[in-house]
Amino acid sequence: MLFAITCTDRPGALDLRKATRAQHLAFLEAHKDGILFAGPQLDANGNPCGSLVLLEAPDRATAEGFAAADPYAKVDLFESVIIRPLRTVFRDGQMAE
Repeated sequence: MLFAITCTDRPGALDLRKATRAQHLAFLEAHKDGILFAGPQLDANGNPCGSLVLLEAPDRATAEGFAAADPYAKVDLFESVIIRPLRTVFRDGQMAE
């Protein structure tokens, strides 16, 4: 099952994000088999202000565990984390079956 994990940074936490980025990237690399997409959301000035991950996981509990284990989550970077199941309709230039 596909899950969209949408995270919003706490206000004023850009330095914390930068300080934790290497650990976060290593975490993503360790879980790359289940990640379809991952990247920062940007504010009006082009600075990271959140994250979006599209994760293939067997169930919601696994997606929640993944989100909780992210180094960004462990340092309390996020103001909010929303996890929602997602259905693919269009991908890689084609309609999904």
